[in-house]
Amino acid sequence: QVQLVESGGGSVQAGGSLRLACSVYGYHWSNYCMGWFRSVQEKERESIVVIGNDIGTIYAASVKGRFTISQDNAKNTLYLQMNSLTSEDTAMYYCAADLRRPCTMVASAYNVWGQGTQVTVSS
Repeated sequence: QVQLVESGGGSVQAGGSLRLACSVYGYHWSNYCMGWFRSVQEKERESIVVIGNDIGTIYAASVKGRFTISQDNAKNTLYLQMNSLTSEDTAMYYCAADLRRPCTMVASAYNVWGQGTQVTVSS
């Protein structure tokens, strides 16, 4: 049984940076489609980046060039480095996993979710 635990959220001023972590328990992350998503006020979850063996890494246009996903295989952890943050990046951020293929950026395709971590960017 896979469990995902996010950490690293917080408050930062516009232009600042944060690094989120997604610790994966029960299975190695590389066996899954993995994604970072975000949601504002319980609205539909927006895809930020997905990574999978069949698709490589795909970033949403809104974060490309500012956000970077990385992984520590020994710790079975994915990271999301977020730079040049703006108030529009304020959201609850979620890590998600899906065992099925092909990988997709559609949130509804992911069946394992973490509890989320809040990111607040003040201008």
